[in-house]
Amino acid sequence: MKLGVNSVLFKDFDFATAAKQIAKCGYDGVEIAAIKGMCEHLELDRWREQAEELKEIVKENGLDFLSMEVATLDEERLTKAFEAGAALGIPVINVGPGGKSGDEDSLLHSIETLRSLSKKAEEYGVTLCVKAHVGNAIYNTPTTLQAMNEIDSPAFGIDMDPSHIYRGNENPEKELPKVLSRMKHVHIRDCKGRTTGPGEIQNQACGRGDIDLFAYCKALVDGNYEGPVCLEVIGANQHSLADVSIVAAESYGYLNACLQKLGVRKPNLVKK
Repeated sequence: MKLGVNSVLFKDFDFATAAKQIAKCGYDGVEIAAIKGMCEHLELDRWREQAEELKEIVKENGLDFLSMEVATLDEERLTKAFEAGAALGIPVINVGPGGKSGDEDSLLHSIETLRSLSKKAEEYGVTLCVKAHVGNAIYNTPTTLQAMNEIDSPAFGIDMDPSHIYRGNENPEKELPKVLSRMKHVHIRDCKGRTTGPGEIQNQACGRGDIDLFAYCKALVDGNYEGPVCLEVIGANQHSLADVSIVAAESYGYLNACLQKLGVRKPNLVKK
């Protein structure tokens, strides 16, 4: 089980700076942000120009590419993401489901779109992952299970984000086993209360909020999950490098300690 950070936490800094800080915190890898309008450390419209530089940056810092977040379901943009993922060795492409909660037509449209895009991901040898997202068509465990039942592509996976499940009035440690069979990625963060938004970045640090993340980690271990676990903290606009690095470091310390206690990680030296 490898720990990583979505580079969106370092949205105000370049990718080289993000990778350096992520490595110093002790993480194994990085999820590179390719989110148009929010954070584009990977610019999909010119990914070929960036490819060698990005590969060199992760190599220099002793990191792996664990995943890429694109967010959108736009086919043209995702095709570029699949191409880039295949070329850069990024195995998982993460998106949101889009649509509207509680609207059956919206849910069916989201599932059909994900089915079609997963077939395309197969062609590139990458996995398309979606997560339940507060306010979207797939927003809780029942709607996630519906997507799982209706999409049979081996290139389709679930990105199980405990923050969205918790804020959707479910307890993620109890819901995780229900979707484990298709889980290929984990976005992880904490939060205070079951509010619509995740809150200030400090309260998204793992161990700061109200989610029982130790129980969630135990459910991962008990289920023999072996995919990436990537910290995803949003809203880091106009924060200092120290501010965002503290969130990353604190979260690593918490998650690494949990997983050491559960016997699936060994103590490691901080990378230089």
